[in-house]
This record gives sequence, C-alpha cells and structure tokens, in this order.
Amino acid sequence: MGVARVGRGSFRWSRGTVAELFSGRNNSLGLLRLLLSVSVLVSHSLILGFGYKEPLARFSQGQTTLGTVAVFGFFVLSGILVTRSGSRLTIGRFIWHRALRLLPGLWACLLVTALLVAPFLFWRQHSNLTGFWDHPHGPLHYLHRNWGAGSREYPISGVMETAKAHGLAYNTSFNGALWSLKLEIFCYLGVAVLVLTGSVLRSRRVVVAVALVLGWLVVADALKHPIRDGAPHAPHGGNLNLPLLGGLSMNWLVYLGLAFAIGALFELYKEHVPVSDPLAALAALVMLVSLHYGAFYALGVPAFAYLLLWLAIRLPRPFQRVGRKHDYSYGIYIYGFVVEQSLAALGGARWGFAAYLGLASAGTLVAAMLSWHLVEHPALGLKDLRSKRQTPSIPAQATAERETNTGVLTGADR
Repeated sequence: MGVARVGRGSFRWSRGTVAELFSGRNNSLGLLRLLLSVSVLVSHSLILGFGYKEPLARFSQGQTTLGTVAVFGFFVLSGILVTRSGSRLTIGRFIWHRALRLLPGLWACLLVTALLVAPFLFWRQHSNLTGFWDHPHGPLHYLHRNWGAGSREYPISGVMETAKAHGLAYNTSFNGALWSLKLEIFCYLGVAVLVLTGSVLRSRRVVVAVALVLGWLVVADALKHPIRDGAPHAPHGGNLNLPLLGGLSMNWLVYLGLAFAIGALFELYKEHVPVSDPLAALAALVMLVSLHYGAFYALGVPAFAYLLLWLAIRLPRPFQRVGRKHDYSYGIYIYGFVVEQSLAALGGARWGFAAYLGLASAGTLVAAMLSWHLVEHPALGLKDLRSKRQTPSIPAQATAERETNTGVLTGADR
C-alpha cells in the first residue's frame, strides 16, 4: 500500500496514496458536504438574524468567517470531483452533467423565492400585493436577472428593505448565498476547456501552472497584508463580465480558483499524494494558527484542502453512508439564506438565537429534502438518458458499477 515506516517502531507516516485509498463510494464526501452546508447556515444565522459578527470572525481577526471557510471547502471538493468527472467524460456529457446538477435546483429555488416566499412576505408587510408585481425590482425582474446563475439581482419588490427599515433584518438580499455559484461555473468551464483538448490528464501541467500563478498572487497578498479585514480585497483587476454570469470578482476568482485548482491537483496527481495522519495533524495546526495570526488564505486554505481530503478517506466507515442515497447539501446551501431572511422578516429573531437557528435549520432541511426528491434527483436521472436508450440490455448491477466508476458521486459536488 505504499506505507513507509519511521525508525524502529510501527508508526506509519503514510497509509498509501489517494489513488489507492480514495474509491468511488467508500468515502465521507457526503458528510463533509453536509457539514459545510450547515456551517454556512449557522454562519448566516448570526449575521442575518442578529447582525452579529460570528465567533470565527473574531478569532481570525476579521480575516474570514465560518461561512467563507465552508465555501472554500466546497471549491476544494468540487475541484476533486469535477476534475474526476472531466477526465472520464466527453465534453458534451461533461457539460450536460454539470448543468443537470446545478441548474434545475437553482431554477426551482428562484421560482419559489420570487413567486411564493416574496409575495407572502410582501402581503404580511402591507396586507395586500399592490405594487409587488409591477415593482421596478419585482419578481419577474429578479428571475430574468438570475436565471443564468449570475446572481445579478438580490432584492425583490423592496421586501427585505422594508424589514430592515422596521429593525427586523440586517441584509436586503433575498439570497446572498448564490454569489459563489457563478464563480464555480467559471471553474467548471476551465475544466471543460481541458476536456475539449482531448484529455484532462494530458493537460494536468496546465493546472499546475494555473495553481502556481494563483498561489503566487495569494502569497504576495499575504506578504503585504497578513491580516486583512474581510479579505480577500486585494486589487486583482475589478470584475470580469461574462454573458449570463454577469460580473465575476477577480479577487474572489483568484482565491476560490486556487482552492478549486488545489482540489484538481489532488485528483490529477492522486498517485503521488500520500494519505498521512501526521500530515493531517500538521494541516489542522497550520490552519488554526493561520486563522488566528494571519495568512489564512495563503497557508490555511491549502492546509484545509488536505485536511478535507484526509477526512474524506480516513473517517470511520459509518460516516461514509451519509449522503450516499440522498444528498441534501446543495438544497441546504441554496435555501438556507432564503429561510433565514424570511424568519428575520417575520420577526423570528425575537425568540432568541437558539429558537431562530432551530426554526431556520428545520425549515431549510424541509426545503432541501423537497428540492432533492422533487427536483435534483429526478434531474440527475437524465444524466445517462441517451446511453440507456442505446444500451437497454445492460443489467442493473452492471449499470450501477459503471456509474460508480465514472463519477456518479460527482453529481453532488456541491
């Protein structure tokens, strides 16, 4: 298994490589995605319901928040899984799979937010819907601006502005959590370009070069400003404007792009990446130290990336069952902000943090479950529709094995 021993004892610094130990289903990625989604929910609850700075923001001296750390974790895992998917699919199937995983759930969330949640809250505020539908920033405008996952419109008919004016809300966005999706799609497009060249594996030196450039920019920022309030805010060229996606912050593209590239490198060079308990302990230490003393994005994010990979492989077997059949992580991520803002607008924060978080968690879980069972899972059933039509005689067991070995787990990379 590629295990090395140190000294005379039986201590093992490496249990093998990622290629040997990271299999299609025997991993804890489902649990990790769920924990990251819940972390975003908890982080937003303090900010949206009470206007507080969360504890991690204070511990990190303003460098980051729990929600932001979770987003970086999502990008690392996406880098691993989307690269795995791209290395095994044609360009058409790759784009089709990515679109099915991301867009149906997002579109359903946008429709529910604009046509059900927002009018209900508006009616509660005004006792009627006069001025709701024809508002300059009304629900149809919201849908038109956001359907391409660009998140170019955040308010709806002044609902959250009214709640904020009455001291009930602290943010005027209906779903600020969607901001990262367009950056993730951009990373998908980067992998798609490599797929288009013929082989992601043959192009892995390109990923190395991209990671080195982005890493150099992040390290340079850290050397200038080890601790930066609300980082990353280093000037990296403003916004990159793309059709449907709108403006992409170059700052976040550099930082989150590096996290995605690190995940991609784990996958592309998995035969050389050791699964080491001592390295994982060192990574955890580096992450904590950089969170408190500075340079988290330069040092802590790569350490966090390795720690996530190690956890995905080394957590006990019972954890590997989480999210295997029903993956609610994406639904929690896209609906959590909406549920929390709705509770805030209805005055739910007056019952205290524990009650607010409990209600927000329960409401978000219900929304996520409905999203998975009614939208996301049925959409994923269309992934191999054409191949099933062409090869109807393949036994169910063989089909399941083929899907496991070609990245079905990548269907839930967020």
